[in-house]
Amino acid sequence: MKFLLTNDDGIDAPGLEVLERTVREWGDVVVVAPAEVQSGVGHKLTTDRPITVERTDDGWYSVQASPADCVRIALTEIAPDASWVLSGVNRGANLGADIYTSGTVAAAREAALLGCRSLAISQYVAKGRPVDWEVTHRRAAPVLKRILAAELAKGEFWNVNLPHPPADGAVDLAFCALDTEPLGVAYRREEGAFVYDAVYQERPRQPGRDVDVCLGGRVAVTKLVLDIAGEAVNPSEEGPLP
Repeated sequence: MKFLLTNDDGIDAPGLEVLERTVREWGDVVVVAPAEVQSGVGHKLTTDRPITVERTDDGWYSVQASPADCVRIALTEIAPDASWVLSGVNRGANLGADIYTSGTVAAAREAALLGCRSLAISQYVAKGRPVDWEVTHRRAAPVLKRILAAELAKGEFWNVNLPHPPADGAVDLAFCALDTEPLGVAYRREEGAFVYDAVYQERPRQPGRDVDVCLGGRVAVTKLVLDIAGEAVNPSEEGPLP
């Protein structure tokens, strides 16, 4: 089995090293990741300029572009035989509405669009507490092993969010739906500019959905589906425009 790894925190991010260390015992690994932080870029794609790719180590490639670009280049030019695309481990959760702005999730979505099995994995960060990446590694391994063995239909991909409880130890896993509540948006004025001022940890929670599950201390696993398979409609069949 060959794993293609990427992220949106950049090729030097500790979460990417954790992900590589987690899966390298299960198969071959190729890392194709952004050269710099690309957090929050969503499904941005580069089509108007050349993209520089540098081989930094054996099986590691640094790309001057977005996470979705990394997946496109990797699956067409570097590792077209990849069995899975794994994106992360992101520092910070990607829950609910985050999937639309997250570069981490966009990388997994691009892989699904190109017909490759994929998942995004993120580490929620509780307010005021550091991330212990060794704990993340211990929690990610059994979760990934279970999910990689699960079936995925065409156009489906996984979104995984690890919790951040105050103590080390095993945590439960829950397969759950995506939270549909909007993320809080607030700004403060600072020297003539607007500064984002919403508190992520205080976002609303729909009971039993991914935000509630992860912030409540369990691993949230959500199956996302590409909604692009519907048949085209001939406008003439819909009647005249109003």
